Amino acid sequence: MTEATARPTLEAVAARAGVSRATASRVVNGGDGVREPLVERVRRAVDELGYVPNQAARSLVTKRHDAIAVVIAEPETRVFADPFFALQLRGISKELTIHDSQLVLLLTEGRDDHTRVGRYLAGGHVDGALVFSLHLDDPLPGLIQGAGVPTVFGGRPGWSDGTPGPVYVDSDNRGGAREAVRHLVGLGRTRIAHIAGALDQTSAVDRLDGFRDVMADADPRMVVESDFTPAGGERAMRELLDRCPDLDGVFAANDLTAAGALRVLRERGRRVPEDVAVIGFDDMLPVAEQTDPPLTTIRQDIEEMGRLMARLLLRRVDRGTTGGADADAPAAVVLPTTLVRRASA
Repeated sequence: MTEATARPTLEAVAARAGVSRATASRVVNGGDGVREPLVERVRRAVDELGYVPNQAARSLVTKRHDAIAVVIAEPETRVFADPFFALQLRGISKELTIHDSQLVLLLTEGRDDHTRVGRYLAGGHVDGALVFSLHLDDPLPGLIQGAGVPTVFGGRPGWSDGTPGPVYVDSDNRGGAREAVRHLVGLGRTRIAHIAGALDQTSAVDRLDGFRDVMADADPRMVVESDFTPAGGERAMRELLDRCPDLDGVFAANDLTAAGALRVLRERGRRVPEDVAVIGFDDMLPVAEQTDPPLTTIRQDIEEMGRLMARLLLRRVDRGTTGGADADAPAAVVLPTTLVRRASA
């Protein structure tokens, strides 16, 4: 028996349930107007026969693909090495699973990838897109707008392309940074440095602004731009120690950067927190609890951000919204941050 003849058909489901094919189709495809007893009979027949709907045929009826593109504007070497992305993807995946939607992961490393992603989204393969880790010169927002798919962004948008009210989910980056620096000041630290993230991303800009809110008169040499990676944290910490050997506090733009900074401080014979107090940002437990010493940091709920992004997008898909914000939904959700004290500060 071939696979084609072995697979139960919609006609077989209708016959088992004792209903018409049209009724069985409406139930299987989530349509309305079928009495509850008939719905139960069709569902029971589906279970008994092990019927799996043909997705292509189902899409013709429902105009839905039950698939969401997750577009991360980073190369795969960064995505699979940074636990931030794993946590956000886990939140997204959990929410999509609840709604029986598939996650399609798209990564971009160069201009050719941007074009490929734009073509894919415009090709009608997915119901919407979740996009995060954008850089200020990234062409993706324009390409996505041209594709005409509902979209939710991770992080505060930093572009101005005429798109009305892009929907996004973010954390209070600026407020969290202020809390971190105020904590260092409260410990009596007076020579506080900041290792910034990549300043072509709004999260890094907001955290730098939060640092400056508290340290308005800080020596410009006490700020070094990095790239949110451990290696970048190491480079920046060496540069800071060479410039300002008397520094006694460091606020790092994320936990990975802080981990790199801690390694250099240890190499240079600086005790943490006795000589230099260090604070990170994220509270990614695989990082923050395993540094030496364990890292004081600003916690943002990364998994919850992913979940909320997916929830907002599915709502937009259900309402058929592709442009600006849904009138009944928030255009932006900004989650609070909290200070988590450990041994580094």
